[in-house]
Amino acid sequence: MKIIEENKKQKDERQSNRKFNKLITEKSPYLLQHAENPVDWYPWGEEAFEKAKTEDKPIFLSVGYSTCHWCHVMAHESFEDTIVAKLMNDVFVSIKVDREERPDIDKIYMTVCQIMTNSGGWPLTILMTPDKKPFFAGTYFPKESRFGRIGLIDLINRVNNLWKNERKELLASSEKITFALQDINIESPGRSLEEKVIENAYSRLSMRFDEKRGGFGSAPKFPSPHNLLFLLRYWKRTEDKNALDMVKSTLKAMRRGGIYDQIGFGFHRYSTDVNWLVPHFEKMLYDQALLALSYIEAYQATGNIEYGNTAKEIFTYVLRDMSSPEGGFYSAEDADSEGEEGKFYVWTKEEIENILEKEDAELIESIYNVETNGNYLDEATRAKTGKNILHLKVDLSKLANPQDESFHSSIESMRQKLFNSRETRIKPHRDDKILTDWNGLMIAALAKGGFVLNEQKYIEAAKKAVAFILKDLRKSNGRLLHRYRDGTAEIDAYVDDYSFLIWGLINLYEATFDTFYLKTVIDLTEDQINHFWDSFIGGFFFTAEDGEKLLARQKEIYDGAIPSGNSVAMLNLLKLAQLTGNQDYEKKADHISRVFAENIRKSPVAHTFLLSAVDYAVGPTYSLVIAGDTGKEDTNDMLSEIKKHFLPNKSLIFRPTEKTSPKIDEFSNFVQYFDKFDGKATAYVCINKTCKTPTNDVNKALEYLSSKG
Repeated sequence: MKIIEENKKQKDERQSNRKFNKLITEKSPYLLQHAENPVDWYPWGEEAFEKAKTEDKPIFLSVGYSTCHWCHVMAHESFEDTIVAKLMNDVFVSIKVDREERPDIDKIYMTVCQIMTNSGGWPLTILMTPDKKPFFAGTYFPKESRFGRIGLIDLINRVNNLWKNERKELLASSEKITFALQDINIESPGRSLEEKVIENAYSRLSMRFDEKRGGFGSAPKFPSPHNLLFLLRYWKRTEDKNALDMVKSTLKAMRRGGIYDQIGFGFHRYSTDVNWLVPHFEKMLYDQALLALSYIEAYQATGNIEYGNTAKEIFTYVLRDMSSPEGGFYSAEDADSEGEEGKFYVWTKEEIENILEKEDAELIESIYNVETNGNYLDEATRAKTGKNILHLKVDLSKLANPQDESFHSSIESMRQKLFNSRETRIKPHRDDKILTDWNGLMIAALAKGGFVLNEQKYIEAAKKAVAFILKDLRKSNGRLLHRYRDGTAEIDAYVDDYSFLIWGLINLYEATFDTFYLKTVIDLTEDQINHFWDSFIGGFFFTAEDGEKLLARQKEIYDGAIPSGNSVAMLNLLKLAQLTGNQDYEKKADHISRVFAENIRKSPVAHTFLLSAVDYAVGPTYSLVIAGDTGKEDTNDMLSEIKKHFLPNKSLIFRPTEKTSPKIDEFSNFVQYFDKFDGKATAYVCINKTCKTPTNDVNKALEYLSSKG
């Protein structure tokens, strides 16, 4: 008993001796990871900038996120080192920013880094004056200089000397960089984008396509789901088989590869090699959402159930591991556990044989390509580690007759045993903040998945997430907030929060036909226009007009890891014009196309989600209204048939005819006279704003929806 009491006393003393910097009161998991650093970190805010002015020090701005591998490396190597920390504390006022919490800050200073260095990434390192004007930019810095790369200690000493002795030159440099940054957004609207730009994007994607392994470009290879969504639309437009083959090849290769978690499901961030084998093991919520959408649409386009099953597996992972009790979805899971990247996910041959019976182990090792010496190489020495990344060389469905249910159920039983065993390992860190924009993407995926795959549980999960956001991430004046964590919602929303949530709500309306979601779409769209729209040139700014004043108020159009807010907003506005009949929304979409037109013409592959919106705008575009009695067999049969087909450029409205004045009449200005024909559920199809004859025959409706005008 005395030993236990002494141990408790020593633990309490250690706890009481812990020292924290200013980050300890923050909610961000990333900032909290640095709260015990000897660096005197401040969060972004006036306190830090006033201190810098008072003490006449430059700012050291470090931007990263909680699941960033090299952010961890730089932290362990330098920010936890007392020598580096003392230097930083003497020379700088140091600020930490979570790029996922404050993408507005990240985007500005990442643009600075790209202007100054022609590259970027995280951790992002910016040195700037107390009035936020940058004079130096970089990414990861080792503690000490090596191989021609300046180390952090030498950098700090050099900047200290320049600040004291050559400050005039530094300030002149910062003014020049700031001017270049502010000049970026000044561009006049051009001609609307046309079908030729779509053709150019397809041509360039074709040239970059890896015909042998799927995907685009070489290592590292990213999933780039918006490229796949674009190619599906291009195939639908042109019937070019090659476009569909590129999608199918990529989706199959990714599902078989190590980039996919074969045991627990869900996709890792990207593949470090061209074969999709060795992933960077972090898992991001937005990847799950956008890839699920890709697999769902591919299932609609091809009828291949394997694509639908992959989407279901992604949702299994998200609903199991990334869902909060409140109904929202967490942001990410780290690549590292116990200080090693991928340790949670890889297997030795011996581990598998200790879990499964001998014959089962041999079968699993054969299916998932397990090697005695391992297929996961040490990053530094390239020697085999004895660890294996499980992957497939053919689809599971091809290993036996698809009708052989016993085979597939036994494989599933073995997978479950491996999964249960893996659950006893120390898990990677989970970033449990809930972001409105990323949740909007997952709502869009779940709503579409529930509708297409006839899975009500996905629709219920989407509805629960929406209810949570509207309750806990919306202010009393209706404005959205960006981040929720630990019972607290903070940070005014960005344009992505509005665009992505509106996308999710449109999909949820079309999955449920609950007009509450359509009304919310209209309300949020009006808010987005009122607070983010550039009334002089057009397009949406990333931040609201009453947001924090930073060096520049930027507009984003580049479709990177996630589509830009402007790209998604353009498609939202086009769909909303179709759903409501309000053509002002279509005019706004046209403005977005025009204001970014010349940049997109120069680099169409960097804007493939926006080009999906252009595809919708160029047409043919379809409006489909189904009028019928709710829940009746003829209504359900018509809806069931429609959902099977890949019809990306349609809007879908249901008008319940058992009601005298259904709610949809309040929000859509053209449906009030649409009724059943001959007492049966009736489809009303318009193509490019020209209406076809109403029909009770769903096959006739589908014929209209497949015609070019």
